[in-house]
Amino acid sequence: MITLLYKELRLAAHPASLVFACLGCLVLVPAYPYSVIFLFGCLAPYITFLHARETNDAWYTAVLPVTKRESVLGKCLLVLVFQVFQLFFSVPFALLRHALHIANNPVGLDATAAWYGMGFFVYGVFDLVFLTAFYKNGYKVGQAFLLAAIPLALLMTATEAAAHLPALAWMDSCQPEHLRMQLPVLAAGIACYGVLLLLAYRVSAKRFEQVDL
Repeated sequence: MITLLYKELRLAAHPASLVFACLGCLVLVPAYPYSVIFLFGCLAPYITFLHARETNDAWYTAVLPVTKRESVLGKCLLVLVFQVFQLFFSVPFALLRHALHIANNPVGLDATAAWYGMGFFVYGVFDLVFLTAFYKNGYKVGQAFLLAAIPLALLMTATEAAAHLPALAWMDSCQPEHLRMQLPVLAAGIACYGVLLLLAYRVSAKRFEQVDL
């Protein structure tokens, strides 16, 4: 598993994807739609999959002593690393924002625990649609991304809208009593991400095994 991930990071990951993964620092910007950070976390795998297609990565991997299922696993692990790294990378900047007493984001949801929970859920849904669509044939990256962009846009909009609904105002607060209410959202988001990514891997691997390279 580690060897597969090492191969993906060294040979398949596009440098721009690493830049996108570091854009979690944008939570420090005073007035910015932070759900756009999720978009960057989805662009990272898209750019890498596009780069891998243009460099014939699938054919190269096919001559290695790995199965198609393991090839899919390597890509899923790479996607996981991009997205989880981005969210963890943003944490120090979110804490710094709080320490500097920067006013609440007027655009939408702040980088609260609930926001992170939403982020994990958004990534899980995107990965499920994107990966399973891509591995139907193993090369139509743009089509897969466009399909996944529909739920991505809807969930990004819902994330920003949550801050403007009085009933969900607790999701946009850093008060201790509201933080306790947000922790279940964070836990649910992480759980959904794990389940959806695992499901994406299993469906994608099954589909890719039927593809004739």
